[in-house]
Amino acid sequence: MAKQKILIVDDDNNIAELISLYLTKECFDTHIVNDGDLAIPEFEKYKPDLMLLDLMLPGMDGHQICRELRSKYDTPIITVSAKGEVFDKVLSFELGADDYIEKPFEPKELVARIKAVLRRCAPQKKDEPIIEANDNTKHVSYPDLDINLTNYTVIYKGQYLEMPPKEIELLYFLASSPNQVFTRDQLLDNIWGYEYIGDTRTVDVHIKRLREKLPDHESWRVFTVWGVGYKFEVK
Repeated sequence: MAKQKILIVDDDNNIAELISLYLTKECFDTHIVNDGDLAIPEFEKYKPDLMLLDLMLPGMDGHQICRELRSKYDTPIITVSAKGEVFDKVLSFELGADDYIEKPFEPKELVARIKAVLRRCAPQKKDEPIIEANDNTKHVSYPDLDINLTNYTVIYKGQYLEMPPKEIELLYFLASSPNQVFTRDQLLDNIWGYEYIGDTRTVDVHIKRLREKLPDHESWRVFTVWGVGYKFEVK
């Protein structure tokens, strides 16, 4: 079986070599590019399964590279930045990045993120969801919907959705147990905690906001089971 290929685009060759070493140990094939202007030509020559793309580069920056590649290819892209600002994260996702990781990072986390992105971007049978939950990633994916609790992002139809943390936690909790009905009290306990001082209307308000942002899809929906509670229904 051919090794999956990772293109590493980073102007710091020491970091790039370290990443390459870890990925090689995980049986990936790697190729390093240190200049932004060479990223796209090398991408087209190497034809990677995933690109690891630093945002701060000499020549063309990471955002420009991501924008140009997304206009032609659907190869997974993980953007990397030392700045860690919300603007960079949001812009990366809006330009089509599949994940975002801040420097400095643990090599093991990076490897786990790469494997997770490759898994969820692999061809799926029918409309089966991908659900991951381990020490490194908490992610669930359905057609047109990607929920990542690791970095608190929700992508709907290719667009990054602005959501407060509790809405993302509630959506992830429901979507990671498709077709299971949860009472309002169960949702309060799991999302807000046993010591939360409030009432079940809090859940109703958050569900209403989720529905406004995520209208019923042909494959899934946030559904009310009258007199009981809520579920993430997969059709």
